[in-house]
Amino acid sequence: MLDSDLAEMYGVETRVLKQAVRRNPERFPDDFMFELTEEEWESVKGSLRSQIVILKKTQRGKHGKYLPFVFTEQGVSMLSSVLNSPQAIQVNISIVRVFVKMREWSANYSELLAKINELQQSESEQNHQIGQIYQIIDELLKPKLCERKEIGFKKNQN
Repeated sequence: MLDSDLAEMYGVETRVLKQAVRRNPERFPDDFMFELTEEEWESVKGSLRSQIVILKKTQRGKHGKYLPFVFTEQGVSMLSSVLNSPQAIQVNISIVRVFVKMREWSANYSELLAKINELQQSESEQNHQIGQIYQIIDELLKPKLCERKEIGFKKNQN
């Protein structure tokens, strides 16, 4: 996200946001935030103008003479901790709450995985026992081969 959009979201001026970032460089590594090059900014400005067509009087100067910062989601999160506006504080609180919920969910998720594994184990044991029952029933239903009496005429042996 562009610094000007985030400044509006956090309820601060863009210069205040940039100043907070410059005062806390250790909190914003390259994968959290970067500054656009002249060429990138010209490309972005062109697409912004084509979308807006005519800038309103209140938007003049919004996209100033300095190259903007662009923030990744980690940078947006970190930014909420270095800004001191009421909105930034609320965003920071919301982020902390989301992380707590995610931790709770992941704990429940691991419990759920353990239950599923347990069910799969008991299911395989039950399948084995059911297989044995089928085998016993099959053996009971098969005709047994027993000694057969001889067929034919027999002499009286009296």
